Amino acid sequence: MIRGKISRILLSESDIEAKVKELGAQITQDYKDKDLLCICLLKGSMLFLSDLIRRIDMPLQVDVMRASSYGESTVSSGSVKILQDLDADISGKHVLMIEDIVDTGRTLAKTLDLLRFRQPQSLKICALLDKPSRREVPIPIDYRGFEIENHFVVGYGLDFDEYYRNLPYVGILEL
Repeated sequence: MIRGKISRILLSESDIEAKVKELGAQITQDYKDKDLLCICLLKGSMLFLSDLIRRIDMPLQVDVMRASSYGESTVSSGSVKILQDLDADISGKHVLMIEDIVDTGRTLAKTLDLLRFRQPQSLKICALLDKPSRREVPIPIDYRGFEIENHFVVGYGLDFDEYYRNLPYVGILEL
């Protein structure tokens, strides 16, 4: 059963589209003569990745990881699980981690530690949403879409109990 309702739209489809275009242009400029591997943190980042890589005007590779710390809750459990690892060897590559939202930073920190151990040439983060008021672990975001306040948001890939991912906007969910 679907729970909650969207109380208001935080970021419209056009807001997101404009920001993705801007981020894609900046990433293209920064990596123009480099071999780029974009890593998508599933499932929430899949729509952002799909739109973003079409705005990066250069050849690149894509791989996916899946990590979880929420389950069926609106609050991070504090326990991060890597559910699916990469297929690619990232040693010596320029890696760009594509993330939907940076909240407490725990999930991303654990994922970054794992990736750093594999010795990429560079490792940067591109996050659609940044929620610094909830940060427990410092995370350097190299490419930031939007900074948001402490709301539980869904849409554009972000979910609550696997619902709402298909919304073309980011909305605030009220339970």
